[in-house]
Amino acid sequence: MCTTLGYGQSSIKEHLQPKQDSIKKKELLKSLGNGFLPSKYFNLDLRYLIKFNQYEGIRTGLGGVTNDAFSEKYRFNTYGVYGFKDHRFKYSIGGGFRLAKKTNTWVNLSYTDDLQETGSTKFLTDKRFFQFFEPRLLNIDLFHKHITKSIGLEHQITSKLLSESELSISNVNPTYSYSYVFNGESTNTFHLSTAKIALQWSPFNTIKTSDKNTEEIEEGYPKFTFQYAKSFKDVFGSNFGFSKFDFRTIHKIGSKNDAFSEITLVSGIAKGNTPLTHLYHAYPNNITKETILQRFSVAGLNSFETMYFNEFFSDKFATFQLKHFLKPFNVSGRYKPQMVLISRFAIGDMNNPERHQNVTFNSLKKGYTESGFELNKLLFGFGVSFTYRYGGYHLPEFSDNIAFKFTFNVSL
Repeated sequence: MCTTLGYGQSSIKEHLQPKQDSIKKKELLKSLGNGFLPSKYFNLDLRYLIKFNQYEGIRTGLGGVTNDAFSEKYRFNTYGVYGFKDHRFKYSIGGGFRLAKKTNTWVNLSYTDDLQETGSTKFLTDKRFFQFFEPRLLNIDLFHKHITKSIGLEHQITSKLLSESELSISNVNPTYSYSYVFNGESTNTFHLSTAKIALQWSPFNTIKTSDKNTEEIEEGYPKFTFQYAKSFKDVFGSNFGFSKFDFRTIHKIGSKNDAFSEITLVSGIAKGNTPLTHLYHAYPNNITKETILQRFSVAGLNSFETMYFNEFFSDKFATFQLKHFLKPFNVSGRYKPQMVLISRFAIGDMNNPERHQNVTFNSLKKGYTESGFELNKLLFGFGVSFTYRYGGYHLPEFSDNIAFKFTFNVSL
C-alpha cells in the first residue's frame, strides 16, 4: 500500500512538472518581452544595457526594479548610464509604496538627471513598451538636459480606467544653442514647476475579476488617452507658465491572424510661454543627408519616415496614421513575410515663432502627407520600407521626397 502511494505521488509530480516548466517559461518570455530579466528580488531592466544616438553616441548602463518577492508594498527602482560621446553619466533613483491593493494605488517618488528629446511628449499612463532597439533614437541629435524631482500617484479608478498624476520640479538646459525671447528678455535655461494628470480609458477591454486581482484577458479597441499639464510661474522658482493638453486614440479593425487595419490619432496644444523643449515635433525619422542611400536607416513604428529631424515644430498639431496589414504570405510554416500599407498625415502651426531664437524650423499649416509600404519579416525579423512625401510639403528634388529603409520586427 505504501509503495503504491509513493509511486502515485511520484507519477503526479512527473505529470505536473512539464506543466510547471511551461508556465515558468511563459512567465520568463513575458518578462523578457516587457524588457526585464527577472532574478529573486530584483528584475534587471534591459532598456539601459545599450543604445545609440547622435548626441551621446553609445549609451550604456544598468537599471532595475525590485519585484514582489522583495516586497508587495514597497518598490525601489534605479538606473545609471554613460554616454561615450558626451562623456557624461546620467541616473535616476526612485521608489514607491502601495496605498491600496484592490485599486493598485501607488505613491511614487523619483530624482532623475538625464536627457530628453526636444519636442517629445510622454503620456504618464503609457504601459511599459520595450524594443530590442529604438529606431528613431539612432538619429536624434536634439536633446535637453533635465534634473527632475517628482512625486506621483497611480490609481486604477475602474478596471477600464487608469489614472496617473504627478507634481514635479525641473531644471532644463538645452544641449544646443537656443534661447526664448519674451518682452525683450532672453532666457536659455528653464526652471519649471509642473502638475500633470493623465487618464487612459480602455472601454472595450475584456477583464477577468477575482477576489485576488483584476486581469486583462484581451485588449479591446478603440483606446483613449488624455493628459493635461500645467507649469506654474513663480512657484518654487519656476520662470515659465504654460499649459498643455494631449490626446491619443488607437483603433484596430480586423484580426491579427488575418488582414487588419490600425488607426492612430495624436493631437496636442500648448498655451502660454512654452519653450521649444516642451513643444511638439511630429515624430520625424529622416536624416538630413543628400542621397537616398545616405539616409538609409531603420524605420520607426509610428514615425514620419520622409520628415527630416528638426524640420517642423508646433504649439498645436494633429497626426493621423493608417496602417493596413495584409494577411501574412504563407511561404512555409515558419517563413511568413507580411506587407503593410501605410498613409500618414500631419497638420499644425505655431504662434509667435520669432520667440524661439537660434533655431530654424517650418510650420505644418499646409498639411504634411506621406504614403508607402513595409515588407516585414523577410529575414531574421528584418524587412524593408518605402515611403514617398507629397502634398503641401513636397520638395523640388524628387529624391528628397523618398525614404527607403529597413524594418525590424521581433516579438517574444
